[in-house]
Amino acid sequence: MGKIDLRGKRALVIGLGRSGVAAARFLAREGACVIVEDAKPAEALADSVKALEGLDIVFALGGHDPRRAIESDFIVASPGVPLDLPSISAAAEKGVPLVGEMELAVQRITRPMIAVTGTNGKTTTTALIGHLLGRAGIRACVAGNIGTPILDLVDEANRSERVVLEVSSFQLDTTPSLSAEIAVWLNATSDHIDRHGSFENYVASKAKLFSQMGGKGFGVYNASDEAVSQSVITSRCTLVPFDPTGRLFSGPGEGSSARGWYSGGDLFVQTHGNAPHRYPLSKVKLAGRHNRENMLAALIAASLAGAEPAALDQGLCEFEGLPHRVQLVAEHRGVRFYDDSKGTNVGATVRAIEGFEEPIVLIAGGLAKGCDFSDLVSAVRGRVKEAVLIGEAAPDLQRTLARHTKTMIASSMDEAVSIAVRDAEPGDVVLLSPACASFDMFRDYAHRGRAFAEAVTRFTSEDTGLGRGNGRS
Repeated sequence: MGKIDLRGKRALVIGLGRSGVAAARFLAREGACVIVEDAKPAEALADSVKALEGLDIVFALGGHDPRRAIESDFIVASPGVPLDLPSISAAAEKGVPLVGEMELAVQRITRPMIAVTGTNGKTTTTALIGHLLGRAGIRACVAGNIGTPILDLVDEANRSERVVLEVSSFQLDTTPSLSAEIAVWLNATSDHIDRHGSFENYVASKAKLFSQMGGKGFGVYNASDEAVSQSVITSRCTLVPFDPTGRLFSGPGEGSSARGWYSGGDLFVQTHGNAPHRYPLSKVKLAGRHNRENMLAALIAASLAGAEPAALDQGLCEFEGLPHRVQLVAEHRGVRFYDDSKGTNVGATVRAIEGFEEPIVLIAGGLAKGCDFSDLVSAVRGRVKEAVLIGEAAPDLQRTLARHTKTMIASSMDEAVSIAVRDAEPGDVVLLSPACASFDMFRDYAHRGRAFAEAVTRFTSEDTGLGRGNGRS
């Protein structure tokens, strides 16, 4: 897509979350005539409206009007806005262009980009790549779905040596100009089916990251993920596989082939035709197979970007991980409490469960997003001793899991934690990994994670019988 001329153009921004605020601010400062609309009323968007004070912006809140869309020169849709919204469909019939906030930024960034996608782990991987590049002395701007809209950082991006973007399937649907120097695809498990309609459509959205590269750049992909591997076969970029399982390959590729793999408890990366470099995991803070994916992908991407192995070794050992991703929040009377609130889909929860050898009291539930919970069964069976279920999805989760573990439904996070504290025994793990979105009960996954941690602190300090539940010893 060619660069959109903004000055004097009528721009409709749909959705006033972080991405929408960034888009509206940027467009107004660039001289566009900006209208912002959102289905939520003004009182629910007070903070977002305040963030745009002093700018020449018209707010049309509390609904959507197809006439505004049809009369616009272009539309900027926030990632969470359904693309089948009647006003968007009406505008599409009239040929009104639709883009995302990231597209406006990508059109204006001149520096090489590293783009990361995947169902799970992309935020950790994006942050780790930025950390590794910084340790190697390579100036990096990190933004996107990780939390800071890239449109707020265009100037910083163009002063950097590399731009590292976390990219969701929603963003890929509206960022046709994104052609990364290095693209990373971690995995693909069922998620956002309510948005995409099917798993196949979801994967096709992710695959745009590779197809939009053309024949340039490097495509780093998880060779152990069948959906990913099948989707990249037709890519024309230079493919760089990695294997976090240790089953597919355990040595260097032929000639100058680049690849990464897990073997004997350590990670190995081969790039630029060099001999493989070994990265011992004994001093690394990230744990679990899912983090082997993240680390291999990040090491390969940073190496391809010019980082030296010695700096990568040091950076990998220093990295602390991110909040709400299997994060230890407390240990009390032999029970450890982990916050994996970012586990917003079934695949993420399966990975979190499989990362523990201890018996688990699982807290799960929330907004299901149209996903099938049956994939949880094999992970829960024999590992989860009790599932405490919350939110709209609780009844569906109970129907799926009741034959395989003890289940209880709680009306709130406080009640769920109270039950978990009561029933957990020394040596157990209490794991919040919801397999669902948070919006039925919380503002976002971070709010949910904080509520969990606060409840754990409160109930453990009250000494409500941890290790004595059900009379077990």
